[in-house]
Amino acid sequence: MSTEGEARPAARLTVLTGPSGAGRDGVVGLVRARLPALWVPVPATTRPPRPGEVDGVDRRFLDPVDFDRMIAAGQLLEWSRFGAYRRGVPRDPLRARLAAGTPVLLPLDLPGALAVRASLPGVRLVLLVPPGHRPDPAVTDAAEHTLTHDLTGRVVDELVGLLGSSLLAPAPPPPGG
Repeated sequence: MSTEGEARPAARLTVLTGPSGAGRDGVVGLVRARLPALWVPVPATTRPPRPGEVDGVDRRFLDPVDFDRMIAAGQLLEWSRFGAYRRGVPRDPLRARLAAGTPVLLPLDLPGALAVRASLPGVRLVLLVPPGHRPDPAVTDAAEHTLTHDLTGRVVDELVGLLGSSLLAPAPPPPGG
């Protein structure tokens, strides 16, 4: 346990990746419910909001010109194109959360996860795969952990256990209470 004045370890960035249909979003939602101290970045996108989506909560909805400005300024940790639209992860909010000691869980597709891993070597990469799926050896070699998504509750328990090592202990109570 740390005492006042001691440096705390830096929070850790964990990237959850896997093939399309692996269930990343559902797993992330359940993990967030169990670990409220965990932060999940809000991606930026050029697509229009879907019914019920809130700008700045679900996504940052940008026009293509603003998205291009973010790319040119190096403000995206990674970005990709999906059909006519683009999406990316804003760099500054992520850095600020990590600097403040907040552990971060970043769900990404495989290419995005590998791009983040290449630019931030200290990232923990967790691969989520459906039962029977055999990922490419390059992907499994890059991942620290591989979780088979056969039972959602078990996968959430395992991921919560992995992320627990990233959560910082609360500050001790002041002496003489």
